[in-house]
Amino acid sequence: MSDKDIKDSYQRSAERMRGDDTTFGTKLRNEHSNDPDTHQDIHNIIKVDYNVIQKSPPMEDVHKWQREHISKGDQSKEGYPMNVIIDPAMREMYQVVHDSGMTNVFDRFSQQQPIQCKFCIEGLSCQLCANGPCRISEKVPRGTCGVDAHTMVARNFVYRHVTIGTSANIFHCHQAARTLKAAGEHPESGLKIRDQEKLKKYADMAGLNINVPIEKLAVDFADWVMNDIHAPFHVPSKTVEAYAPTKRKELWKRLGLFPGGGYSEVAYAQTRCMTNFTSDPVDFLLNSVRLGVANEYQGLLLLDIIQEILMGTQQIAMKKQNMGLLKENMVNIVTNGHMPLLAHVAIEMASSDEWQQRAKEAGAEGIQILGHVCEGQQLINYEGTHNQKGYGGQEGEWLSQEYLLATGVVDMFMFDYNCTVATMPLYAKRFGTKLLSTHPVIKLQGTETLDFVPEKMKEQAAKALSMAIEYFKDRKAEKRPVYIPPHTSDCMVGFSTESVKAALGGSFDPLIEQIANGNIRGIATIVGCTTARYGQGGSNVFRIAQGLIKNNILVLSGGCTSSVMEYTGLTNPQAADECGEGLKAVCKQLGIPPVLSFGACVDIGKMTQTAKELADALNVDTNKLPLVIGAPEYLEQKAVADACTAVALGWLVHVAPVPSITGSDVVVKTLTETTETLGLGKVVVEMDAEKTIQIYVDHIEKKRKELGLS
Repeated sequence: MSDKDIKDSYQRSAERMRGDDTTFGTKLRNEHSNDPDTHQDIHNIIKVDYNVIQKSPPMEDVHKWQREHISKGDQSKEGYPMNVIIDPAMREMYQVVHDSGMTNVFDRFSQQQPIQCKFCIEGLSCQLCANGPCRISEKVPRGTCGVDAHTMVARNFVYRHVTIGTSANIFHCHQAARTLKAAGEHPESGLKIRDQEKLKKYADMAGLNINVPIEKLAVDFADWVMNDIHAPFHVPSKTVEAYAPTKRKELWKRLGLFPGGGYSEVAYAQTRCMTNFTSDPVDFLLNSVRLGVANEYQGLLLLDIIQEILMGTQQIAMKKQNMGLLKENMVNIVTNGHMPLLAHVAIEMASSDEWQQRAKEAGAEGIQILGHVCEGQQLINYEGTHNQKGYGGQEGEWLSQEYLLATGVVDMFMFDYNCTVATMPLYAKRFGTKLLSTHPVIKLQGTETLDFVPEKMKEQAAKALSMAIEYFKDRKAEKRPVYIPPHTSDCMVGFSTESVKAALGGSFDPLIEQIANGNIRGIATIVGCTTARYGQGGSNVFRIAQGLIKNNILVLSGGCTSSVMEYTGLTNPQAADECGEGLKAVCKQLGIPPVLSFGACVDIGKMTQTAKELADALNVDTNKLPLVIGAPEYLEQKAVADACTAVALGWLVHVAPVPSITGSDVVVKTLTETTETLGLGKVVVEMDAEKTIQIYVDHIEKKRKELGLS
């Protein structure tokens, strides 16, 4: 059979499956691809004008406008997206990109609205077998295989969300442990064991011999973590046994929710999702909670701990955030993602006189590395990175990355491990940025990828810095027009279990006292992403946070929500004036803001550790705390896995937009009611900010009453 015959066979088969005579693939043109090689004339096609946009006022006026704007509640379809973009830098750069006709995240969302599938929105579509795709409706209540709506929704929830999110966090932890092992075995790698006391503490809790050289202890602890991740699913997890709350472990064992090895747990859950395997929707959902336990203790918590061992524990400090930190005459490197393992080595190198001089020899004033999305939120918090000369600050949330490159001054955008959008190669080509993937798990078209080799991180960091300097030289030689939005925010960062406790004098007793006397009614963690949806785009996060602090609820933030809190001024101690009287007094006394940034979305692991220590201090189980977990603009699979972690720990979890579960009343009832009767937490879905605030307040007051607090 010739190549033409094979192609014709494909065409005929596709027509038979679809029932028409053409395929979508035949209609695609070069401009529909993200491969930069198909956009040869992009500089002439995409005309950029930085002079015709409406500029944002100074930050003090921006903060006033943000509050007035949000109070109007006009974040609807009309006026979108400018009515949901409240970051002043992003507002300016959206205009630049939109006016040029270049694809961008907010415009793509608008384009998708007429064609988004209501079956998919409710979880009622399935593509697992060749009899499909199947969609379930009132007229067609089962798929071809016989699966009903409840099983389809629950199976999609596990397969499409929880297993992917859990495996992503566990993979991250595995890579961090691999790096810690390299730090112990290969001092020439540029890696350091910066927080030796933290290593000893957690190794001791693991039952390891800590009376050995610190390098050997790093190797032993890393091996212990990786061995547990690789253990079979039927062997109880050692990490969960070592670090989880005692009362929770007893409950999980009783309910069959105590996990084994993380990778094996994911494989087991995905195997159950095969066509004609499990059909019990409740069992699928309980399996999700079991994965949530693995997600926390073999993923989030330990990856946080290991990264702090390598980079230094969080330290409370005042820092700056947003695009105004870019400098036209500096070599600007932006590092994006969630694993700042190579980035922190590169920052230390860039801080040296040698590399600063190399940048100057290329005509620059120096070289700086800035963090973006969650990677930036970690770098701005770790004392081992944020005080170095080569560190430039934090840039913004994931929605801003296309607009960030459109400034024309980003010489290198290096990225790892999720939240790098697929259109970045087009932006890199148009605006002269070098794209560099620092892990093979993420590859973009036409983009160079480094293998992830912790033992060679110093060598890889040097390669990245050299590339960035060359791209700076090209930028200057071509004299390309550029524009940097001048906006920055002053924010207090560096909060963690240890730093908060240290600020309170070494114990949580002062915080507990303020909760007991009612000055602080409770705690809400506002975590996760921002979305491009109507009513969101960061605006929903801001509205909810504002409402909570007015009700004397202390807020902890993590992820892209931290960027929102920063560019709206809520992480500045001056925001104490916006609180209810009780929280205001506490913030003024301690000199802290009402929103404490714990850093990245993965730093949820440390938030749960803070909650555990508070529960231990009160001698109660974690589900008794006056605490709410909120993801008001959740985006992707890791957020769903994290929600399952919160359910496992017994907490109320608010998510918006509504997950793809509404196609089954059984699934909705199980997640919003039944799990709580088992001693677990539950999920609440609500899009309206004012109603969400009241839900948080009511739940916290209910928990206060159960604890005997006024």
